[in-house]
Amino acid sequence: MAVPLRALLRSAPARLPQLRAPARPCSAGPPFQYLVVEKKGAKQNVGLIQLNRPKALNALCNNLVEEMNQALEAFEKDPQVGAIVITGSEKAFAAGADIKEMHNRTFQECYGSNFLAHWNKVTTVRKPVIAAVNGYALGGGCELAMMCDIIYAGEKAQFGQPEILLGTIPGAGGTQRLTRAVGKSLAMEMVLTGDRISAQEAKEAGLVSKIYPVEKLLDEAIRCGEKIAGNSKLVTTMAKEAVNTAFEMTLSEGVKMEKRLFHTTFATDDQKEGMAAFVEKRKANFTDH
Repeated sequence: MAVPLRALLRSAPARLPQLRAPARPCSAGPPFQYLVVEKKGAKQNVGLIQLNRPKALNALCNNLVEEMNQALEAFEKDPQVGAIVITGSEKAFAAGADIKEMHNRTFQECYGSNFLAHWNKVTTVRKPVIAAVNGYALGGGCELAMMCDIIYAGEKAQFGQPEILLGTIPGAGGTQRLTRAVGKSLAMEMVLTGDRISAQEAKEAGLVSKIYPVEKLLDEAIRCGEKIAGNSKLVTTMAKEAVNTAFEMTLSEGVKMEKRLFHTTFATDDQKEGMAAFVEKRKANFTDH
């Protein structure tokens, strides 16, 4: 959720290098204020959303989250895009929520408006989403990364849920997703102390799948996105749904869901093409049908 930037990140420089001018995936409308959004990959089939609030270490203000939701929706509707990458700068993926926006809120305002509910957009996107995390992923930044399907980390990445230091707790899934990812003991320690873990510790705990040098991280995340986008987009959506059921259902219920989705693939043209290509020893030409 929220992170006290001055208290926790005093070592951060006052200014960070500006990212290049933002671009939208669609030609209509004004450019984003807090994002760089474009298509990447040799086939332009990977959507890239780069958080671009460098002076605030990509703190997740309301307008940034709303813009991110718009970008996600645009990529979700784009038939050319098969995977999405969310990243920040080399210094910070996202250092937390914007404390200045929330510190004066009352219980009535938070409860009545279901505060932070719109942060969950990432979890409703049906296309695979990869988080490329360099630098700080704290509070809401860590929660955002955990909403993604895959997390790649740079060597200097740091993950944490320091809300307890502000007299509150994570409010965008931190206590739930972190516990499922790393287990109760480590999650409890991180949430109760506000301590951070390194990229290597995050990988050992199962929070991160791969670690790369800082300068190579984004390219590797895009490369992963290209691999995913090269498969059947229709069947990829089914595969993502099947894996996600493991966090929502019992084992027996999850296996039943997997079996139904597996059987469903046999109604698709891509299953016929994929298996025919294997038998004929050629590359499959998926049409997403």
